[in-house]
This record gives sequence, structure tokens and C-alpha cells, in this order.
Amino acid sequence: MSSIPLLPDSDKPRLIGIARLASEGESIREGHEVEYFTLEAKSLLNRCVSKRQMPFTWTINPYRGCEFGCRYCYARYTHEFMEMRDGMEFEQKIYVKQDAAGLLRHELRKVKPHESIALGTATDPYQPAERRYEITRGILEEFSKHRGFELGIVTKSNLILRDLDLLIQVVQSNRLSVHVTITTLDANLARILEPRAPRPDLRLDAVRTLAQAGIRVGISCSPVVPGITDSAADLEALIRAAAESGADYVFANPLFLKPCSAAVFLPFLEQNFPHLAESYRQRYRDRSFLAPAYAKRLSQLIARLRQTYKLTRADRQDRSALATRWPVLDFDQQLNLF
Repeated sequence: MSSIPLLPDSDKPRLIGIARLASEGESIREGHEVEYFTLEAKSLLNRCVSKRQMPFTWTINPYRGCEFGCRYCYARYTHEFMEMRDGMEFEQKIYVKQDAAGLLRHELRKVKPHESIALGTATDPYQPAERRYEITRGILEEFSKHRGFELGIVTKSNLILRDLDLLIQVVQSNRLSVHVTITTLDANLARILEPRAPRPDLRLDAVRTLAQAGIRVGISCSPVVPGITDSAADLEALIRAAAESGADYVFANPLFLKPCSAAVFLPFLEQNFPHLAESYRQRYRDRSFLAPAYAKRLSQLIARLRQTYKLTRADRQDRSALATRWPVLDFDQQLNLF
């Protein structure tokens, strides 16, 4: 493995690429142990290069890092590209991409008609920073000027309702679906797992409002956290609530832990769920994914609950011909969504 070149007469590595750009970012504000930086982005639209089957071709992340601080977050590894090895920095140092809409305007020409775009795969596009910097809103304003694109938005925040006017404009000429993540209906548990994300009831209200506005919207129960959010009763309550809120679909994926995520999540377990810590160490020893048997049991349970509450493809037709295709993948394919 090649090492990072050193500066002359210096023992510090010379940063390159995204790491250099991050180091040059200007601090915007500091408070509540969170610091914001500008980031001179060279590209906004990124081709998905995962070896796993994904339902989208391109991804857009308006920010680097996410203030919600979800203890299980798989995306903490993205800060490692900026030479930040402490997993907690992902939620403490948030990078705001500059001129995002302008970049998108020039890059959309690369997208072919059959290729879909996912907004918010590695950082929530409606995290607290969005209230001030409106990077996501600028991106939606750009999409509203185009037609024929296929866009899926993933978020845990009811802040998306601020942009309802733009979402309605986008869906008139493009395929659009919104995926609201709700891992539990228990507000106290959610506050432990997702300390700075909006309450589950606020997210359900957002689903209801989006559905009433004619936006195709569904709920992601991902990740399903073994021993914490995976009881049949809890999942049934969540899927029933999804149906009652007007959601068009629901999907769920089991927790997976990259090493950088495990470094944050396992100490969290020791403190909050100590009786589960050893089980997790064994389950995720030398692997990031749970055993296939767990995924199969979860798949069968969710499929049965979707049938019960009429959230299947046959029961819930597309709200519009202009809805994205990828949220209605078969469940086994959805297990690879993230």
C-alpha cells in the first residue's frame, strides 16, 4: 500500500483530493459540539460503484457528515476519505458543499434515461444544516427546471415539508419518490438511537402530508436493529402506522456494521444495552452483515405484514406514472439497498 507523500522537511503527510479540500474549508459556525465547514466540491453527482445490487445509478449528498448522530450509521466511513479516522467526527464536523445546484446543472447531462438518482444515501439532506444553508432546496430547484429524471429522496426529517412546493413541481415532469426512515415508534428509544433526528411522530406526520399532496412516499424501517427494534410486535405497529399514514410502500433492511460504525455502536451498546453487547460481538465478528438466516426471517415477517396491511405492489398502485421504480423492488433486493 502506498503511503501519502510527505512535504519537504516535514513529518506530516501532504493531504490530497477530498482530504485537502476539507482541510482548506472555512469554519462557518461552532456550537453544540458541531462545527460546520465550507467544502469546495468538484462534483455533486456521483456514480454508484457498489458491488452489491443497487436500485439507483447515481447518488447526491449535499453535505459530508450528518448531525443526527444515529448510533448505527453506516456512513461514518465517508469521513475517512478526508483523513478523519474518529467515527464521531462524522456527526461533529459537517461539510457544506458549495455551488451544488450549479454543479448539478452541468452534470445532469451524464444521466441516461433509464438511470435513477438517489438523494441522501450517505448523509441526510434535511439535517439541521439544511435549515440555514438550503443546499438541498437549491438542488430541488434545479430538478424542477428539468424533465424526465428519476429521483428518490431518503430522509429522517420532517423538514422536507418546507420544500413541498418544489416537490410538487419536480413530480410534474420527473419520477419522484420520498423514503422517510422510521426505525421505531418509541420516541424514547428513538432519542437514544438517533439522538438529534426528529421524533418518529413528526416523521409520520410528514409521510401523511406528502401522501395527501400526491407525492409518492414510503417508509424505510432500516436498519432493523437485532434485540432492540426487531420484535414482531414493534415492526407490526410500525407497518400499521405506515399504512394508516397513507404510505405507498414499506421496506426494511437488517443492521450492518462497517468497522468504523462498530467502533461507535459497540461502546454505545455497552452503555445502553449491555446484555446485548457480547451477542453483537459474536454476530459481527469478522463480518459487517448478519447471517443470511436472520435476513430471511426478517424478509418473511415484513412480507407477511405488508400483505396484512395492504402495502404490497398489487394493493398499492403507483400514485403516479411519474413515481420512481426503485422503491418497489422485491424485498430480497431491498436488503441490498444500503
